[in-house]
Amino acid sequence: MDTCACALELLGMLVYVGAWLCTLTTTILPQWLTMSTALLPVESYELGLWETCVVQDVGGMECRAYDSLLGLSTDLKLARILMCTSLAVGMLGILVAIPGLYLVNSCVDHGGYRTKKTLTVTGGALGMISGVLCLIPVSYMAHLAVIHFFDDKVPDVVPRWEFGDALFCGWAGGFLLIVAGLLLITSCSCSQVEPQPVLQRRYQVMSADASFRKRTEYV
Repeated sequence: MDTCACALELLGMLVYVGAWLCTLTTTILPQWLTMSTALLPVESYELGLWETCVVQDVGGMECRAYDSLLGLSTDLKLARILMCTSLAVGMLGILVAIPGLYLVNSCVDHGGYRTKKTLTVTGGALGMISGVLCLIPVSYMAHLAVIHFFDDKVPDVVPRWEFGDALFCGWAGGFLLIVAGLLLITSCSCSQVEPQPVLQRRYQVMSADASFRKRTEYV
């Protein structure tokens, strides 16, 4: 494998791990949606997948988990399922792609380069699927926030939810997961020639050297 393909593999894995951690942070953070009111300017509210928080300007923060799973809205249930699925698929993709890296000495006796290439492509495809699964709930929650924010039926004095930091983190994580999957797949397409095993190359060199000595002695 050439240097370009190895560099793409390493870059893809680094982006992969970083994007997965970004997705994990998005799932845990309570700042999916934020809201502040003019009546209480010293307090703001934050809505997450697992809890809601009240933040005060003096530095205090109080969070409370949702009381009942059945009492959650369909939007939060769907977002939880998709984000957890994205994390599971992303972790599976990382575990599959690592043995397929050229620098990792594994799967040599079980198909060699073809097996490693298959593992790398599979890991990249799983990374792209994980990115799409992450972007769906994040974009959907942002879509609902925009619809409610510009709803003419709601009076102007009623506070509205706005984008939180977790949404931007989720967009970044989902996009980087797709980029990481593309890098891993591209690294396999860059290396078309299957490298020969070390023992086979050594045997060919020794055979060529022996034949050259015989020709020299004959002359």
